[in-house]
Amino acid sequence: MYKNLRFVYITTPTKEEAKKIGRILVEEKLAACVNIVDEMESIYWWEGEVQQATECILIAKSHYSRAKQLGKRVKEMHSYDCPCIVSMTIAEDEGNPEYLKWLEETTKQPFNL
Repeated sequence: MYKNLRFVYITTPTKEEAKKIGRILVEEKLAACVNIVDEMESIYWWEGEVQQATECILIAKSHYSRAKQLGKRVKEMHSYDCPCIVSMTIAEDEGNPEYLKWLEETTKQPFNL
């Protein structure tokens, strides 16, 4: 089975920033694929107050061996002081085996650009 695969959930303030980050993550093979969901409404605590904003969601699909580097790279490009970057495990025995194989082969180290 395919082990150590990850969904990395990231939010951005604009679709343009999401597209820029997503494209770089895929080009640098930190993610096999990035999905962008525009126009999400967020309500959250920030600096002692409840805030509300429209954001974009990025879901980067990657491998555990890339997750820390992916997070570091997102922080370098992100406009937020404290961006949401959360890695979640993909169950190794659930999902389309062909897709999981592709995901693992595309992002598991080592690789050559």
